[in-house]
Amino acid sequence: MNKSKILGVFDDEEKLVSSVRGIQQKGIRINDVITPYPIHELFDLLRLKSRIPMAAFIYGVFAFIITFGFLYWTSVVNYPLIFGGKPQNTLSFVVVIFVAIIFVTILFTIITFFLAEKKGPGAKVHFEFPGITDDRFVIIIDKGEDTDFKVVSQMFQDMGAIEVKEMQ
Repeated sequence: MNKSKILGVFDDEEKLVSSVRGIQQKGIRINDVITPYPIHELFDLLRLKSRIPMAAFIYGVFAFIITFGFLYWTSVVNYPLIFGGKPQNTLSFVVVIFVAIIFVTILFTIITFFLAEKKGPGAKVHFEFPGITDDRFVIIIDKGEDTDFKVVSQMFQDMGAIEVKEMQ
């Protein structure tokens, strides 16, 4: 089983996006694209999908139900206080619910992201390339039996790559 990869390194976002389009038009499958910051156009070009927004929505609904239930129970059921004849179930805790929804949603979404991506303290770096977190963009193509390094290397260079490497 060959686990060799061909890496095309770019120094410009526009060259990277046009290269991804060109590679896809030639029918070559892109394994991964690594960038120092998110490029939303790549998300659409590579047809990536994420369940993080749906998870965040579920966490928000969960936070609303739990917070409203807790506030209702403490204000109306467990220890009701009557202030000047006002009803006990008022909208006086809307701000608390809003803040709790934001807090719980952000907290659980971050935890979900770190668990899904296997990140966090002590996580091992699976891929190391100099400058990848600074100013370099990398397209990774799996090298199969039908993929010739010279052909792909020439294609990367024609598309504006500053470096082409083969890694195990």
